[in-house]
Amino acid sequence: MINKSRRDALLKLAISAAGTDRQAALDSWFGRCAYFVVCDTETGEVQAVRNEAGEAGGGAGIKAAQIVVETGAGAVVTGNIGPNALEVLQQAGLRSFVAEHGRVEELVDAFKAGRLREIAAPTTGQHGGMRGAGRGGRGR
Repeated sequence: MINKSRRDALLKLAISAAGTDRQAALDSWFGRCAYFVVCDTETGEVQAVRNEAGEAGGGAGIKAAQIVVETGAGAVVTGNIGPNALEVLQQAGLRSFVAEHGRVEELVDAFKAGRLREIAAPTTGQHGGMRGAGRGGRGR
């Protein structure tokens, strides 16, 4: 039998997002996303948590994962996640799922319908989400 706090955590889904509500688009970089929109999949309640790790010079994925763990979520939806962040989430007992695009409300529906692929391994290497760091943030 799952204890109440663990069962409640399974109902909460954290989505890496560019905004703060159900209409926010998926931000595909876990460690560098602007927000985590935490949705209660049973009640529909939504809470936006600013990802303060997104501005970190290094270790953003680990710090972002710690932020998500502190929300009490039981699962994460993102586009890309590195090995260190994934390890932190797995050690905390969170499941991680991948999506290419979508709005928060669409991703919650896809999660509830079982249409998202669970992440078994990192989708990017270390420093994958630095978005061109060292080049003035211009990328390529």
